[in-house]
Amino acid sequence: MSEHSPPEREARFVGLFEATYVDLVRFAQRRVPEAQAEDIVAEALLVAWRRSDDVPTTLPDARAWLFGIARNVILNVHRGARRQAALAVRLAEIRTVAPDDTELVARQVDLRRAWDKLTAVHQEALALSVLDDLTAPQAATVLGISPVAFRLRLSRARRALRAFVGHAPAHTPERQLS
Repeated sequence: MSEHSPPEREARFVGLFEATYVDLVRFAQRRVPEAQAEDIVAEALLVAWRRSDDVPTTLPDARAWLFGIARNVILNVHRGARRQAALAVRLAEIRTVAPDDTELVARQVDLRRAWDKLTAVHQEALALSVLDDLTAPQAATVLGISPVAFRLRLSRARRALRAFVGHAPAHTPERQLS
């Protein structure tokens, strides 16, 4: 039996929908072809409607919960050989820049190449943190892992990205004792 009356349930769902729909579409667009993104979100919202009593009470937690559902929908759609492609996150296209911004273009190209070298696991960790603006506990909820495991995964992803871009932290030699 539902904890909420039908009008309360509907009002809660409408509020959740209005607060998260745009973020969910963006989340899906980075993971699947754009034409599939709204279908993924519709399926995730259908699951949320069916499981309305399971929706966390705070908006940030509910948002992370919905991202987790959307992620599971994506995984169900792209099993097997296409799984890696479904997890890959598309970076925004390099924007048109003024001729004097060639250094910016070069950095964007370097970043794109470095991104493509990352594993799907590293791409997902960075995307959840940077592109989707989730905290470590929220991102951990999406992935079904502990916050500590997510922080470790994110740290490794950042280190790998820096290495691929060629900006690994400089190793400072140990000081010699006098």
